[in-house]
Amino acid sequence: MKKSLNAIVKVSVLVGLVLMSSSALFGAKNSVTMGGSTTVLPVAQKAAETFMDMHNEINVSVRGGGSGVGIASLIAGSVDIGNSSRAIKDKELKAAREKGKNPVGNTVALDGIAIVVNPKNSLTELDIVTLKNIYTGKVSNWKALGGPDQTIVVVSRDVASGTYEVFGEKVLKGSKVREDALMLASNKAVATTVAETPGAIGYVGLGFLSEGVKALKIEGVMPSEKTVRDGEYKLARPLYMYTNGAPKGIVKEFIDFILSPDGQKLVKETGYVPLVE
Repeated sequence: MKKSLNAIVKVSVLVGLVLMSSSALFGAKNSVTMGGSTTVLPVAQKAAETFMDMHNEINVSVRGGGSGVGIASLIAGSVDIGNSSRAIKDKELKAAREKGKNPVGNTVALDGIAIVVNPKNSLTELDIVTLKNIYTGKVSNWKALGGPDQTIVVVSRDVASGTYEVFGEKVLKGSKVREDALMLASNKAVATTVAETPGAIGYVGLGFLSEGVKALKIEGVMPSEKTVRDGEYKLARPLYMYTNGAPKGIVKEFIDFILSPDGQKLVKETGYVPLVE
C-alpha cells in the first residue's frame, strides 16, 4: 500500500512538472509582444487584431512609446518586436551586440512624413529650406511666407521618436528645433494640436492625415502612395519591425502575415504605403 502511494505521488509530481513545463512553452509559443513607434502603431494594431481573429489561440500585445523605446525594449528583451519608423542607430546596434542580441530590421511598409498645417492656413506648399527655417526659428510669422499675419506655432515630435530622427536628418540637417517648439509624444498628439491651433505647423506619418489638418506640398510634391513609392516625395521612409535575429516561430508567422497580400492590404487601409503595388 505504501509503495503504491509513493508511486502515485511520484506520478502526480511528474505530471505536474510536465504540465507546468507545457504551460510555459505554450505561453511563449502563443504570444507576441511588441512596442515602439507610434507611426507603426496603427499597422501593428490592425495586423494584431486580424491575426488574432485568424488564430484564436494566439495573443498579440501592442504598445507605443516611440521608436527609441521600441528598439531599447528589444535590446532589453522585454518585447519580441521593436517597432521603428527609422533605421537602428550604430550605438544601439553596439549596445545590442554587447548584450548578445542581433537586431534585424524587417521592412513592413513605406511612409511619407507629411507636413501639416491648420486647414485655415492659406499656404499650400513649402520647400525644405523654408521648412528648416521655420523649425529653427529663422521664420516665425506666416506673413513672411505670403500667409496671414500670424505667429507660427512649431509642433514637433519628442526625441524618442523615429519620426523626429528622420525629420532631423532630411530637413534640419543637424540644426536644432527652436526652443519654444511643442515637443509631443505621438503622431496623434501632433495632428490634434495642429487641428486645434490656427497658426500651427507639424509633421506626421501618412496614417494620421485627416480632414482636421491640411497636408502641404513639399518641393512641389504632395505625399501620396505613388510619390512615396517612387521616391519623388523627399520625406519618404521605410517602416520597420525589428526582431532579435531573423524572425522565427510565431513571430515569423505574424510578420509573414503582414508581408502577405492580406497584410499589405491592412497597411493600405491604415493610410500607409504597401511595399508592392
